[in-house]
Amino acid sequence: MNATEPRRRWWPRSVRARTALAATSTAAVILATTGWWMHHDVYRQSTQIVEEQAQDQLLGLTAQVEQGVVPVNQGTLPYEVVATGRRAAVAYGGGMEEFAPRTRHVLPVPPQAELRPSPDDDSGRGYAMRPLRIPGRHDSKPWERFGKDSREYLVLYSDVRADELSSDQVATLGIADEATVRVYVVVLPHAAEEIAETITEATDRRLLWAGAVSLLLISTVIYLAVRIVLRPVEAIRVLTASVTASDPRERVTVPAAGHEIAALATTINTTLQRLDDAAAQQRRFVADAAHELRSPLTTLLASLEVALAYPERADWPAAVTTAARQTRRLQALAEDLLLLARLDTRTPVAGAETVDLAALASRLTEQHPLAERSLTVACDSTAPAHVHGNPDEYERLLRNLIDNAARHAAHRIQITVRSQDAWVVLTVHDDGPGVPTEDAERIFERFVRLDDARSRDHGGTGLGLAIARDLAHRHRGTLTLTPRTLGACFELRLPRAPALQDEHHPLA
Repeated sequence: MNATEPRRRWWPRSVRARTALAATSTAAVILATTGWWMHHDVYRQSTQIVEEQAQDQLLGLTAQVEQGVVPVNQGTLPYEVVATGRRAAVAYGGGMEEFAPRTRHVLPVPPQAELRPSPDDDSGRGYAMRPLRIPGRHDSKPWERFGKDSREYLVLYSDVRADELSSDQVATLGIADEATVRVYVVVLPHAAEEIAETITEATDRRLLWAGAVSLLLISTVIYLAVRIVLRPVEAIRVLTASVTASDPRERVTVPAAGHEIAALATTINTTLQRLDDAAAQQRRFVADAAHELRSPLTTLLASLEVALAYPERADWPAAVTTAARQTRRLQALAEDLLLLARLDTRTPVAGAETVDLAALASRLTEQHPLAERSLTVACDSTAPAHVHGNPDEYERLLRNLIDNAARHAAHRIQITVRSQDAWVVLTVHDDGPGVPTEDAERIFERFVRLDDARSRDHGGTGLGLAIARDLAHRHRGTLTLTPRTLGACFELRLPRAPALQDEHHPLA
């Protein structure tokens, strides 16, 4: 068993379930991140609210001091009013009574020469803020605001000079004439926490339920949406599975909407059509091969059976000659079929080297056997034409073109080789009856013989031009029939050898 298999058992196999799970997981991460951000943002805003409360409380206390009134505040935040030259606090509240400030003050008094606003204030707000350490209380109770340990608190403060007040106001406050009064308001961290908890206690529960319901809705909607989207794919799968060899013409239905599924259906139909065409071509090829093999075999078998049935009257030299001729035809046909089978496999070119196509064409022209009728074969090339490929395959290609021209030419075959830009162009032109325009491509099909050609073909297999074109394509070239007023002209175009591409100037 695969080692990773047990770990994958929890992972759903369905595309619908996988997509819904992925979308739900992504949504869960987004919702959790959003909830975390909202939770912390609530705490940040709660701290800001507490600071604003402390600011309002400080401004109110300072206004009372400026009016010569002993500050009294019902705010929720601890405050203390101290003055220079005074041991006890002028006023306190909001929890500062836990330190018994009647006998002393908790927060430090300002320097005698400090002016309002404090030098620590650089914001133009009329007050300053800074952290101050407040001593702990060993006898503190759990419900009290200040604990046993000493710690720093954010403190807002503002100063009032006694010389700015009247003598009655100074006397009412119980401070010296040269004193400086400082009003402190302590920002308690747990005050912000209490506000945040009050807000988040209700919202967290609602967010949790809303998130759970949202995830359920998202997973359900994604699952159903993917299911609906995949219905055409499932239909395509069922129809594709139903395509068999007995009915290869069946095609999948292309959706009306021009989306990716329609493109998939079109591609599948195109692929099925190519497979159908390939299968039909293969069946035609097998049928044609069987027909071509049956003809020489029938002739060979009939000749041998007649000779064996009447041995005393048989012309044995003629029978053996017929048998040898038909055997050679069978051998040529078998070799052509094997070559076509090898070319159909699209194997890379073996033994590739640089070949001079002009020299090869000239040699084949000189070696071409003379026909029973008078026939002139000429080769015209002005310079070497080098190409890359297999020499034997190039020789087979040119020999097939020359043999085809020799079977149809009346008196002359003209071969020309030229270099044109990045191509080597070879033409084989005969002065025979030519090929009708509508058959210009059909003659390259396997086992195709035109009516006129069939009457003059002696021993041809009908595979020569098909093999020639396949060999041209195998070497990244083309083989076409070019229109001519007289005879047939086959044009072979092959890429020039890169190393020799600039050695000769292109010829027209």
